[in-house]
Amino acid sequence: MTGAILGGLVVVALAVLGVLLLALRRVPGHRTGLREALGLLPSCIGLARRLHGDTTLPRSVRWQLRGLLLYLAMPIDLVPDVVPVLGWADDVLVALLVLRRVLRTAGPDAVARHWPGTPEGLEALRRLTGDR
Repeated sequence: MTGAILGGLVVVALAVLGVLLLALRRVPGHRTGLREALGLLPSCIGLARRLHGDTTLPRSVRWQLRGLLLYLAMPIDLVPDVVPVLGWADDVLVALLVLRRVLRTAGPDAVARHWPGTPEGLEALRRLTGDR
């Protein structure tokens, strides 16, 4: 029974990693690496927190961000965060999916205004979410 659960977790983890790597390869005009995507996670969390607090944004955007922040706060999700690399890979994938929707709704100005990281990090986020 425990072996089946562990095997299932490995399959899910590999599937998440595969989806993330495929998404990174499809970024037009740039080969974004897994390391770069994982490195953006802290800034993406800061962006989500700041955008969530911006009352000028539509309520639907703030609800999506609230859901993202709750998902990222849970230590046990698709792949538990204690699993090296893969534990954060699913968080990156979910964050990119939610931020892609948020970027399209909130607009690039709101995202640039609230981005807590470097300009290069913002550019990488835009590439990863298909905003550029």
